[in-house]
Amino acid sequence: MKITVRVWRQKNASAPGKLETYVREGVEPDMSFLEMLDVLNEDLIAQGNEPIAFDSDCREGICGMCGVVINGVAHGPLRTATCQLHMRSFADGDTITVEPWRADPFPIVKDLVVDRSAFDRIIASGGYIGVNTGSAPDAHAVPVPKTSADRAFEAAACIGCGACVAACPNASAMLFTAAKVTHLGALPQGQAERPARVVSMLDAHDAEGFGGCTNIGECAAVCPAGVPLDTISQLNADLLSAFLPHRRG
Repeated sequence: MKITVRVWRQKNASAPGKLETYVREGVEPDMSFLEMLDVLNEDLIAQGNEPIAFDSDCREGICGMCGVVINGVAHGPLRTATCQLHMRSFADGDTITVEPWRADPFPIVKDLVVDRSAFDRIIASGGYIGVNTGSAPDAHAVPVPKTSADRAFEAAACIGCGACVAACPNASAMLFTAAKVTHLGALPQGQAERPARVVSMLDAHDAEGFGGCTNIGECAAVCPAGVPLDTISQLNADLLSAFLPHRRG
């Protein structure tokens, strides 16, 4: 395959950026998108040019590092992590435009790399269980209804990639925040801190500069982990219960 790649190049956060065009022949359909960038970088290095900076880690669709916008869509044409997207999703002769996430809370570090530490700060504000429960209990010592366990696993699948923010016209991180609130709130161990958790995490979300949710649904449409949109409804319900204690449950 012969592919033309238009890539956002930006030296650092304060430098101006622009799209630069590269042509690569011999791209194999079974290459992952990141492998294609690897090969392109080998060409650039051989020519004495600066390679394209991009994030990656596990390359198994788990870590959430490899987020880029491909032809205007977060992670590209398939609902998957970028590292799990293969070049067979494109046609010979295609022109592919690759850009970083676009959101003020995700400042560009270099080229396709953005700083997503805002997500870490949201988690640090309450996305955990801090109650001292003693030593680890025996398996199945705490009964959890299957519906609650399934709901928790569904929300906990979020890999924190930031595609929801990149896809949302408001640059909202509500799906990410709701996933963290929902998966902890569905479990017995998460009940003691449930009201404080949703309040503190939403405060952190807003403080980071993420936009508000207007239920457009683009976040769930591109989420590679399949986190459902109704986790945001659960977050809203938890928030209401936090301020109206008689409605908890």
